[in-house]
Amino acid sequence: MAQTFETLSRHHDTLTSIRGIVHTMKTLSAINASPYERAASSIEAYHRTILQGFAAFAHRTGKIALQSDDAAGHLLVIFGSDHGLCGNYNEVLAETVKQYCEVQTSRKPRVLCVGARMNNALISRNLSPEAVLLPPASAEGIGRLAGEIVTRLDIINRGQPLYRIAVTLAFTQRGGQHLREPVTQSLLPLEPSLLRPERRWHSPSLPDYSMAPGAMLASLVRSHIFASVFRASAEAMVTENSARLELMQQAEQSVDDRLEQVKGELRSVRQTEITDELMDVITSFDALKKDAMRKK
Repeated sequence: MAQTFETLSRHHDTLTSIRGIVHTMKTLSAINASPYERAASSIEAYHRTILQGFAAFAHRTGKIALQSDDAAGHLLVIFGSDHGLCGNYNEVLAETVKQYCEVQTSRKPRVLCVGARMNNALISRNLSPEAVLLPPASAEGIGRLAGEIVTRLDIINRGQPLYRIAVTLAFTQRGGQHLREPVTQSLLPLEPSLLRPERRWHSPSLPDYSMAPGAMLASLVRSHIFASVFRASAEAMVTENSARLELMQQAEQSVDDRLEQVKGELRSVRQTEITDELMDVITSFDALKKDAMRKK
């Protein structure tokens, strides 16, 4: 069905407005990712210090073997998106979590979810989180979320040392070639390598501490959990904005292609209208000329 010039003009104006909105969303996604990237880099530096603390503790105390307390259970923390416009971000991670839970031969993990949309994705896969937390609205909110998760771990563990509970983090991280990949990362129990003393200390100054060994280990474990949760949350927010940026780029390209198509149709319709107007003028001129000749 042929469209009029006025209809195509309105369509063109609508597409132009949509393109402006999409371009703004693309710009915001690129801008929003930067603070989360800096937060992830900063916590990595802090986490390296914590890992050095484990090495120093093991060198000073000797080899330690910690066993996870089965009675404390297993907690699975899932970091989703709650802001939309990022495609199937939550669904892909939820599917990975489902596969992870299916291969757990022991007691099924208790699920702690970040984001209402992720909660919906999990419920649709017969996974029911026992609590849903709000995702951070800014880079400053990552610390709030990490602290809240550590507090919940304390409650679940009933005041026992945190290394007596098994904790797994599920989130989306950056992969190679600008890709994203969902991962499940075991956080607790601690890797044996963290508490294995080095044969030769890397500094002439041997490590020492004045706290009680139990309190020192508990402090290191708490810091390790906080840093790991903080990094997982920051990485999730980086990849969320990356997914949104990619979709907005695709949307912008689609709108540009449609705009070019509409512009071509506008030129064609306008040219047809001009041709019709010229033909009307020529026809009227010929009619007037013939009328004038008859009067003579």
